[in-house]
Amino acid sequence: MAAALALGMGGDTSARAAPVLRVCADPDNMPFSNGKEEGFENKLAELIAERLGDRLEYTWFEEATGYVPNTVGPGACDLVMGYAQGTGLIDDTNPYYYASYVLIYREDDAGLAGVDNLADPRLKGKRIGVFARTPPASILAMHGLVPNAKSFETYAGDSGSEAAKVMIAEIASGKLDAGILWGPVGGYYAQRSDVPLLLVPLVKETAGPSTIYGITMGVRPGEPQWKHRINKVLAENQHDINVILQGYNVPLLNQEGELIASGTAGR
Repeated sequence: MAAALALGMGGDTSARAAPVLRVCADPDNMPFSNGKEEGFENKLAELIAERLGDRLEYTWFEEATGYVPNTVGPGACDLVMGYAQGTGLIDDTNPYYYASYVLIYREDDAGLAGVDNLADPRLKGKRIGVFARTPPASILAMHGLVPNAKSFETYAGDSGSEAAKVMIAEIASGKLDAGILWGPVGGYYAQRSDVPLLLVPLVKETAGPSTIYGITMGVRPGEPQWKHRINKVLAENQHDINVILQGYNVPLLNQEGELIASGTAGR
């Protein structure tokens, strides 16, 4: 999920030059994207370019810097692939998937079996990994769970995926009792653990910031026809989009926050 803090503006707002679809993506941010085009956002970009009949080109940027790519002027990006709905820094499409933060713990941990929210008293005294300055970190503080928590940081220029892999490894080894990650990240790396791990979408929190987000694609402001065209492609290909996401073990939710079972991606 793009950590958008600044927007490069300038130049004219003329229509994009077909037949090239220029996509902004991170070159080192699996499972979303990488320079080898192995992430699910890479696969989604390929799908959209194919449906539009365009040739796909990338402009690479590091999301960890907090910079929002330039979407205005000559050579600008046509799409920013993963963009949290409603940030207001650039225009966005309709959400093409919904996800939440997830609580992750070992399948064989009987003491946490059935825990599905951060208010559960069984989490008291547990060692829980969490990324600093994320919504779940605030919720942990509200429930008095911070003293035993381990805070993970992502610094400018660093890939958040490396810290996520460390957290997953520490849960698997027992160094941490549990951890909290953004759903697509948690799903992807938990699936690669040698120790079976459970993923519980945090959709039952009743206090604190939201843990559920609709993810959109960032587009240029002031171009409603282009936005409508992309929304049409997303709507017509939602089943294929869901299949791609579930192929990376993304725990997809519907708009009501209910888990969409793998293999039942909506058409």
